[in-house]
Amino acid sequence: MATSVTPPPLQGPTAKEKKYDRQLRLWAAGGQKALEEAHVLLLNDGAGTVGVETLKNLVLPGVGNFTIVDDRLVQEKDLGVNFFLAEESLGQSRAEECCRYLQELNPEVSGNAINQNIEAFISSKDNLKKYTLILIAAPTSLSTVLKRVASYAWDASIPLLYIHSNGFYSQISLQLPLDFPVVDTHPDPVSTQDLRLLNPWPELLDFMRTKTHNIKALSDHEHGHIPYLLILLYYLSEWKAQNDGKHPENYKEKSTFRSMVGNGARKDNPEGGEENFDEAVGAVLKSLNPPSISSGLRDVFEADHCQNPTSQSSNFWIIANALQAFHRTNNVLPLPGALPDMKAQSGDYIQLQNIYKSKARQDLADITQRVRALEKHLNKTTEVDEKEIEAFCKGAAFVKLIKGSPLRIAEDPKFIDWSGRATYILQELENEESLIKIYLSLLAFDDYYERNPAALYSTVPSGDAAESEQRKLKWSMTQYTDKVIEELKKSSKVDVDTEAAQERLNNVIMELARGGLAELHNISALTGGMVAQEVIKVLTKQYVPIDNTCVFDGIRSETAVFRV
Repeated sequence: MATSVTPPPLQGPTAKEKKYDRQLRLWAAGGQKALEEAHVLLLNDGAGTVGVETLKNLVLPGVGNFTIVDDRLVQEKDLGVNFFLAEESLGQSRAEECCRYLQELNPEVSGNAINQNIEAFISSKDNLKKYTLILIAAPTSLSTVLKRVASYAWDASIPLLYIHSNGFYSQISLQLPLDFPVVDTHPDPVSTQDLRLLNPWPELLDFMRTKTHNIKALSDHEHGHIPYLLILLYYLSEWKAQNDGKHPENYKEKSTFRSMVGNGARKDNPEGGEENFDEAVGAVLKSLNPPSISSGLRDVFEADHCQNPTSQSSNFWIIANALQAFHRTNNVLPLPGALPDMKAQSGDYIQLQNIYKSKARQDLADITQRVRALEKHLNKTTEVDEKEIEAFCKGAAFVKLIKGSPLRIAEDPKFIDWSGRATYILQELENEESLIKIYLSLLAFDDYYERNPAALYSTVPSGDAAESEQRKLKWSMTQYTDKVIEELKKSSKVDVDTEAAQERLNNVIMELARGGLAELHNISALTGGMVAQEVIKVLTKQYVPIDNTCVFDGIRSETAVFRV
């Protein structure tokens, strides 16, 4: 008597996969793991809204841990701009109340509140060691907080973001470590296709010869379903036979080659036409380019960390060294193994996929062997995970090495080192539409409160006192930006219409002076989302973060990114 066997149940998505489904499509399981292992520190001062809004947008996708350091008590003015406080929060620790309400968004996230003065908290560097990334919400003391934290973060290679949200303007300043590599930059899928038609391997050539043998005698159906890349390989062999083994190199030759391919199509094919030949003609210019490496990967190969890895080198540099050796030997990068869609018979397409995947596995095995040999040579105690090597190989062509730079902090303009950016900034000032004026005005804004620290904690003035404070702030910021422009002109030796530049700056200065230390919730909420996006890029090391300053103008609804 036959017995039926119940097939095993299909494994559906886990509860976590269902919860984070949409974001997993963006940064996959590896990115989610990095996010969940992170611990983000927020040093919160002033109105404190933009920092909390940033954390909101990190808690929702599941950042592992966050800590808020803030010694202020909740006041009436906080309730109007901070949606993570309630009336019963009045008089309570702002850090603890915000932490409690943030955790309600995602119970899987661990939140910590430290009701301590920021200067006292950072007085011991040991307090900063356990954090993956640091956020500082302006305004804060430049000399006792920002400079010290920025210096520590730079030395410890911890990413740091300094965030402004003042009235209708906001700014994100990102300090990355000196060398910050990004493997998974998520380029356009079309640009990632590597068919290696100018450097084919034996298995691919054998398959091409099989499918194009006696091509003129093929049936209309077979002729109309030859995969277009095999068509290109076939006519490339014909071209090389007629041109001393050389492939089409310049535009004129490629145009002639396109005509050669196009002429191979049958004009009277009743089996659905010759779309495959149309695909081949359309792919000539983008598929017949000699192998080259991007400027980003060249920067990686030229870096000292890649040239001279040590036992302390990170996995990235170990793989990069092996990849460089592979490229030096083969003059190509490892094959990603992916194929574009094309007109073909299903069996042929699957066989072609297998050929490309097999070659990709061979290249991966080669690089893995080089990685293992290097690990042995350097006496590394732990091996690089093969999945990490595979991910590097797939994205090798688009790896980017971002050169981080120390945070630029407001100080006497005579002592600011613009590091060769003076000409660029002056040219931006000449542009009436440029938002560089907001960046320079916020430098002046920071400078004023650094020299008037009592204003950070005093009661919000009203009436004549408010007007007096605005005049002082405006005058101070104008004097500061005047000096900045003069120092920029000295550094660049480039003349600029100072009067026009200052007029543009004055419009921003007037708005900042009017708003003072006030935050608008909608601007802070939007900015918090922008900051969280950059934090996620940095933590997951996916996509390309800003380099290094982003400014938002809420009046004109415009953003701009500057490297300053």
